[in-house]
Amino acid sequence: MWVFGVMAVLVQAQSLCLSGRFADALALLAPLLASPDTAHAERVKSLDIAAVCSLGVGEMADAETYWRRAIEIEPDFIDSYNNLGIMLKGLGRFAEAEALFRQLLMQRPDIVEAHNNLGTVLYALKRVPEAERAYRHAILLRDGYADARYNLALLLFHADRLTEAEVEYRQVLRLRPDAAEAHNNLGNLRQVLNHLSDAEVHYRMAIGLQPGLAEAHYNLGSVTREGGRLDEAEAAYRQALALRPDYRDAQFGLATLLISTGRFDEGWQRYESRYDNPLFIHGQTRALLHCAQWRGESLAGKSVLVWQEDGLGDMIQFGRYLPLLKAAGARHITLACVPALHRLMANVEGVDAVLDHDTAQAQASGHDYWTSLLSAPLHLRTRFDAIPAPLHVPHDPALHAPWQASLDALPDGVRIGLVWKGNPKHHNDANRSLPSLSTLAPLWELPDAQFVSLQKGQGEDEALAAPGGMPLLHLGSTVTDFADSAAVIAQLDLLICVDTSMAHLAASLGKPCWLLLPARDIDWRWMHDRDDSPWYPETMRLFRQARGETWADVVIRMKAACATWLGETVTA
Repeated sequence: MWVFGVMAVLVQAQSLCLSGRFADALALLAPLLASPDTAHAERVKSLDIAAVCSLGVGEMADAETYWRRAIEIEPDFIDSYNNLGIMLKGLGRFAEAEALFRQLLMQRPDIVEAHNNLGTVLYALKRVPEAERAYRHAILLRDGYADARYNLALLLFHADRLTEAEVEYRQVLRLRPDAAEAHNNLGNLRQVLNHLSDAEVHYRMAIGLQPGLAEAHYNLGSVTREGGRLDEAEAAYRQALALRPDYRDAQFGLATLLISTGRFDEGWQRYESRYDNPLFIHGQTRALLHCAQWRGESLAGKSVLVWQEDGLGDMIQFGRYLPLLKAAGARHITLACVPALHRLMANVEGVDAVLDHDTAQAQASGHDYWTSLLSAPLHLRTRFDAIPAPLHVPHDPALHAPWQASLDALPDGVRIGLVWKGNPKHHNDANRSLPSLSTLAPLWELPDAQFVSLQKGQGEDEALAAPGGMPLLHLGSTVTDFADSAAVIAQLDLLICVDTSMAHLAASLGKPCWLLLPARDIDWRWMHDRDDSPWYPETMRLFRQARGETWADVVIRMKAACATWLGETVTA
């Protein structure tokens, strides 16, 4: 074959490949690949094009074979190393990809793309310091290398090194002002830093540059929701789903937004999407339990396993559905939950047995259905204007005894329980927990108020050594489970707490509960712009932190309300 003829074939094959006609390109290249007379350079080029086309038709093994043959013939052919390494990384063959990039860098340490690609492999292997070094080496070799700066910014962001990440994202945008994904990610960073208006600007710029970027629409939904512009948030979530119907985060975001605005029909239906999200624990339940998931079928004469897969507060809030499942005809209801809930839930109406998760899993096949309490509002068709009454916790005065003496020893006055911190593992704990017990100090200026701590875990040390001038009876360390906590709360007049399970317990016990809610990322169940809760209409009062307001400001407002309440209580 004449040289000009070979070159023409390669040019035509390359053109077919670029236009997506991979099979045609492979057919054209076949004679070149088979002929022993094909020149060295042309063979390497034909192997590289054939590998790309094989990848295009889904023949990964062929693509790998072609690239490895090209590297064998020409160990200095950079494209084959990079392309094969990227493919191996995509297949999850990280160790092989790492070895390939290191092989290239041994021969050509000046190849910036190889350093960047090596960094992506090391990051996938969670070898973060090594990945950072690889990215920085690439940038050292080529200061204007936007790809490496973008990858470094991602690494820094996820390492919570936000200041450094912002510098890198801004460098990327200086180099590539049209980089939509960099605008989107910088928006995420600015939102984390609570610069919502700036975050929104970057999301909108990302959408303007790339209207089909579903992540930017979802993020715009999140930031407008955070700013209270719920109609805009809903529209953005729906646009993200229009672009990507299987976008799980957008599905869940829209679900919680709808529930938080009282649109239960669509909201609870979409809330079931939690079972399709691999990042949520819910998806594991289906694999664990060897019985059918209840999807609203008749329960008449059926045995049901109610499986806890959500938080402690969720179990108490939605425990109201247990008697309703029984009323729907369930013959036997087994509740699988953590031991801390066992005694509390054992005598709840509708519950026939309470088991730990391991025991319940072993017995799952003996049940007709399993379900989560948070699926009950959907399947029992709960309407916003007809939310079932809270869980009724049976009252057992015998449980009061261990704490009664300590409580009776308090000076006369109204007994107010306190919980100022939640579980530090909660995703929003930095916002929902108070900085310290001292934040509540103004409450001690109230007359006729005696304070009792139910704080457990985080914050317990403060309760054991309360600041001067803040006398506090600490009982949180001595309670062992929710039955104990209920026994203490039953002997109080009011509970003041942050957004934790204790709020649900107090409200379910019929005790007044005043809940401190953060300005950021308020849970969907507390809805919007109201100081009461339809889930606990008789007992719950909400004190919302306004944007820009400190917790100290909220406590001052709460103190004034408490003074009024105390006056009314003492008079009554």
